[in-house]
Amino acid sequence: MKFKQLAMTMIFAAAGALTLGNSGKTFAAAPAGKKHTADMRWWKKARFGMFIHWGLYAVPAGVWHGKHIGEGGEWIKNNAHIPNRQYNALARKFDPVDFNANQWATIARKAGMKYMVITSKHHDGFCMFNTKATNFNVVKATPWHKDPLAMLPAACKAQGITFCTYYSIMDWHSRDQVPAHPSATHPTYNPTHFAPGRGEAYLHYMERQLHELVTQYHTHLFWFDGQWMHGWDRSDARQLYTYIRSIDPTIIINSRIGFGYGDYATPEQSIPPRGLPGPWETCMTINNTWGYVSWDHHWKSSTMLIHHLIHCASGGGNFLLNVGPTAKGIIPKPEVRRLMAMGKWLRVNGDAIYGSHRTPFAKALSFGYATQKPGKLFLEVTKWPKSRTLVVPMHNKIVRAYLLSNPYIPLQTASGHDGQLVYVPAQAPDSVATVVVLQVDGAVRPM
Repeated sequence: MKFKQLAMTMIFAAAGALTLGNSGKTFAAAPAGKKHTADMRWWKKARFGMFIHWGLYAVPAGVWHGKHIGEGGEWIKNNAHIPNRQYNALARKFDPVDFNANQWATIARKAGMKYMVITSKHHDGFCMFNTKATNFNVVKATPWHKDPLAMLPAACKAQGITFCTYYSIMDWHSRDQVPAHPSATHPTYNPTHFAPGRGEAYLHYMERQLHELVTQYHTHLFWFDGQWMHGWDRSDARQLYTYIRSIDPTIIINSRIGFGYGDYATPEQSIPPRGLPGPWETCMTINNTWGYVSWDHHWKSSTMLIHHLIHCASGGGNFLLNVGPTAKGIIPKPEVRRLMAMGKWLRVNGDAIYGSHRTPFAKALSFGYATQKPGKLFLEVTKWPKSRTLVVPMHNKIVRAYLLSNPYIPLQTASGHDGQLVYVPAQAPDSVATVVVLQVDGAVRPM
């Protein structure tokens, strides 16, 4: 992940096609050939997932030679200009003796998350699974000699979590890719480019690893990244996309495979105000960094994170929230506390989020957000009205209104000039976000 790449990597789905970054070019959403039948049903119902950035970069934890290195812990190799030999030596220090797959999956479940996406290989090229394609992996190169990606699928299944994997196309370790500015002592890797004549070899390397992730680790989704490397072109994206669906056509593929291929768009660190036309997912950090950084204490509040989740659901999208475990395999306590607060809110209000559809209203609501299901309109009230009246801009008459937290006590309603009126208590039952449920006849007809 990289914040400065946001404008380049955001890919928006619209009108049966996808637009790539700022180029303005559009391409067909899928190439000809074997039909891709991605199972989007579970993903659209899930709405909330856990992103995990974990790898060798957790060892320096954002510090190199006593200096704080900014812009993401997982980018430290590039941003601190660390030569390969020095960075590779971190593997001998990576010994996450406190890693517990069941604990991670349990945290995700208690947070109300429905799927998990973990870095199988980030830009640094280190593989967090026991791949046969390279010895630069967590089993062969570290004193730990264990495979976390072998343990997580079973733990996730036991907790009702769908297991998914992140995979970087850009690879700073591969001999098939050349750094932007090679140097024996001060290299800059981003963006790499293919070494002469090595593009096809690297594609085969990726295919071998992706085959392992599908057949041995049973990933349900590939979350690609790093496609802005120089030399990655439409034919490469097509080849990789076609290869994946030849293994399993039901696997979901994100848009960062590039050039219009993929099943959903991936805004980063921001939420489109009104959502996007097609399937989409915002990924976001809890502090400012993806991989663990020991000195980054800029934590978003649990209230803000809950509002972000509601905002995504209201726009018809998912919220993929990141944690950055330490080199010992521990998800930091400040992250866990915020996730538990989100889970507590979802245990009461999850019906308004899971399996919901985007707001029917074209304009923002003064009191917060809206989601819907057949026959029900959910109002996620984040700004409690001093007038004790919610004005809902729709023509439909309200059959019944109540608080999701207390469905047995009806709320009074009436029709007004600007829409339907719902009379609520003087004080918000939930200071973070109170959900009001409106039962209506037929589809909502906005004013």
